[in-house]
Amino acid sequence: MHCLEDYRSIVGDDVIAGIHAKARGLLGRRVLHINSTYQGGGVAEMLSSLVPITNDTGVDADWRILFGNTDFFQVTKKFHNALQGGPIDLTRRKKEHYEQTNQAFASWAQLDRDVVIVHDPQPLPLIRYFKKRQPWIWRCHIDLSAPNPALWDYLKGFLLRYDMMLVSHPDYLHPDLPVPQRIVHPAIDPLSAKNIELRPAEIDRLLAKQRIPRDKPLVTQISRFDPWKDPLGVIEAFKLVRKEVDCRLVLCGSMASDDPEGLVVYEEVAKKARRLVESGDIILIAQDSPSAFINALQRASTVIVQKSTREGFGLTVAEAMWKGTPVVASRVGGIPLQITDGETGFLVEPRGIETTAERIIALLRDDGLRANIGEQAREAVRGKFLTTRLLDDYLDVLATVL
Repeated sequence: MHCLEDYRSIVGDDVIAGIHAKARGLLGRRVLHINSTYQGGGVAEMLSSLVPITNDTGVDADWRILFGNTDFFQVTKKFHNALQGGPIDLTRRKKEHYEQTNQAFASWAQLDRDVVIVHDPQPLPLIRYFKKRQPWIWRCHIDLSAPNPALWDYLKGFLLRYDMMLVSHPDYLHPDLPVPQRIVHPAIDPLSAKNIELRPAEIDRLLAKQRIPRDKPLVTQISRFDPWKDPLGVIEAFKLVRKEVDCRLVLCGSMASDDPEGLVVYEEVAKKARRLVESGDIILIAQDSPSAFINALQRASTVIVQKSTREGFGLTVAEAMWKGTPVVASRVGGIPLQITDGETGFLVEPRGIETTAERIIALLRDDGLRANIGEQAREAVRGKFLTTRLLDDYLDVLATVL
């Protein structure tokens, strides 16, 4: 666990002093975060860093998990996809399972806090099953720019009880929701095992342990095995790249406990890439890899790809940028907020397989271009997307609702 002082050498004294100044008006206040998993995905990673440094300011922060079974997470995964514009058969049974899981959690959970912050759709209905004694905030990390109308109308029934909604992008704000809304960009922790500096020998050791060869450049995408991350499109782009430059593709994704769709997508990818996997030109990793390994892989890669077709924010982009590794990513969701095209990375259209390949090839061939983009990318993340800035934003939100 880290305290705020540990970040001084990264963000400077003014940032640290400013956070403590904001916290003085909130000393002793108690905030509770609720989501649906302790590991896997950006929400759990952010909370594992945000909660300890919030406590270090004198504001009491806690974090709890909504428990659900496989059927519940199958329903909420369908909700996730539909909030990003996918279709859904919103049956009475789905609604009942969704609501009953939340009601069961509420029957034994105690929420004796000054503010409750609920993350994403899984625990959204909890507010219905507690006597409201404090402000409740819904923090949505999903792309809400074009949600399925039927599902959005259903979820709004719970949202109307909330005091505020937080989203990651201006396009996710909803004029039809008569609840205060605010934009808070996600952030990475530069001192976490996934982002801390590594010595070259440590990078070599971690990659060797996972049997990742270093004999040719690595092009890597690190994402859940999710159709919205378009792993099949990454493979098609890679096929074009390897015609011009001899390189290797790594598709690395964890299986989060609240995402039952991951295994299905992984099997589809493995089938599509079977011959290239057998030849060693594509490496598939579908396990909960240690954060230190992900760190080493991002640092060892020549190019990082994030070819999402929809994306809430895409923190793997900021992670790679912080390590000085150039990124080629889709112009969707929060990714354009992180990358300035041609300066701190390259943006491509989400279906642009040929353009994606062209940008990867350009970076693979030009050492100077990679170095220049990598340096500017790191400084962009330092200024906008570190966890100290996230804490600063949350203190503003708490001051508003309290």
